[in-house]
Amino acid sequence: MNENIPIHSERAIKLVIVVAALGYFVDIYDLLLFSIIRKPSLLSIGVPELQLLPVGATLIQLQMAGMLIGGILWGILGDKKGRLSVLFGSIIIYSIANILNGFVSTVEMYGVMRFIAGIGLAGELGAGITIVSEMMPKNKRGYGTMIVASVGILGAVFAALLSEVVPNWRTLYFIGGAMGILLLLLRIGVYESGMYESIRKKEIRRGNFLSLFSHKKQFLKYLSVIMIGLPTWFVVGILITFADEFGKAMGMINIPVPGKAVMFCYIGISLGDIGCGGISQLLKSRKKAMFIFLLITSFAMALYFTVASGSIETFYFICALLGFGAGFWAIFVTIASEQFGTNIRATVTTTVPNFVRGALVPITALFRLLQASMSTESSAIIVGVITLAIAFFSVSRLEETFHKDLDYVEP
Repeated sequence: MNENIPIHSERAIKLVIVVAALGYFVDIYDLLLFSIIRKPSLLSIGVPELQLLPVGATLIQLQMAGMLIGGILWGILGDKKGRLSVLFGSIIIYSIANILNGFVSTVEMYGVMRFIAGIGLAGELGAGITIVSEMMPKNKRGYGTMIVASVGILGAVFAALLSEVVPNWRTLYFIGGAMGILLLLLRIGVYESGMYESIRKKEIRRGNFLSLFSHKKQFLKYLSVIMIGLPTWFVVGILITFADEFGKAMGMINIPVPGKAVMFCYIGISLGDIGCGGISQLLKSRKKAMFIFLLITSFAMALYFTVASGSIETFYFICALLGFGAGFWAIFVTIASEQFGTNIRATVTTTVPNFVRGALVPITALFRLLQASMSTESSAIIVGVITLAIAFFSVSRLEETFHKDLDYVEP
C-alpha cells in the first residue's frame, strides 16, 4: 500500500458521500423525467397520439446514445484530470441542457437537448462511486456506495411526485436544471481522492480507454461487468417505461400510468440498493448478493407477465418488486470500481453504467423487432430471459472483490 496516500478525515468522507448522493439524486431526477412526462410533453409540441410511442422511443435512444458517448469522455477525464473535474463538469452540462429543454418546441430540438443532457448525465454516478470507493476503508466502502445509490435513486420518486403537483412539464425541466446549479455550491468543499492524488504526478498512464480492449483477460472482465447490469435497464427501459402499452396488451381495464409505474419501481430500487448493499456487507461477498437479487428479479418478471394484470394495485406492487430485485445498481457499480486499478478506475466506473444504459438502444430494438412478429408480452419475455441469462453468466466469471485493496495500478 502506498504510504503517501493522505488519510481522509471522517468529515471529508461524509461530505463526499452526501455530495455524491445528492448529485446522483439530481442525475436520476433528470434521467427519468422524460419517461414520466413523455406523453404530455410530446402532445404539447404537436406529436400525434399514434406517433407517441415511436417518437418517445427515439428520444430515449438519443438520450442513451448521449450517455454512451459521455461515459467514455467523462471516464477518461476522471482518470486524467481527477474525479472532481467530472463531478463539476457533468452537472454543469446536464443542468444547462435541462433548462434549455424546457424551451423546446419541436421534436428535433427535443432530441438535441436529450442527447446533450445524456452526455452530461453520464459522468455523475461513475465519478461519485469512484471517489467514495477510494476514500473509504475497504470493509466499509459498500455502505458508502449503498448510501449514494439508495438516496440518489429517490430522485426518480421525487420527479414522479412532483409531476403530480406541477402540471407544466416545462417547469419540471427548469426545476431539474436549477437543482443541479444549486448543487455546485455544495461541491466546493469536496476533496479529491487521496488514492488518485498519489499517482497524479507519477509517470503512470492514466485513463487509457483502449487498454481495456488490448488484453483478452482485461476485455472479458470489462465486458462481464457491463453485462451484469442489463436486467436493470430492461426492467426500467421496457417494462416500466412502457407500462401503459403492456397494460393494454394484457387487457387491463385501468391502464397503468407510466409516471406512477416509474415512481413505484424506483421506490423498490432504492430499497433494493439498501438491501443488496446490506446483504453484501453481511455475507462479505459482492457476488452472492448479486446472485440473490438476480433471482428476485427473475421471480418479479414472472409475476409481471402472469398476475400483474389482475388489478392496477397488483400491477404497481409488482413494479415495486421489480425495482427491488433490480436494485443491485449500487453493488453493480461498486463491483466495476473494485475490478480495476486506480489509473483506469474512473474510466471503468463511469463507462460501465453508461454502456449498460446505452444497451437500452439494442434491447429496445430487439424488443420492437420481435414485436413485429409476435405479441408484446412474448417479445418482452424473450428479451428479459436473454438479459437475465447473460447477467447470471457474467457474475459467475468475475472475481470476488469485497476485501480487495484498491491501491494499485494497471500495467
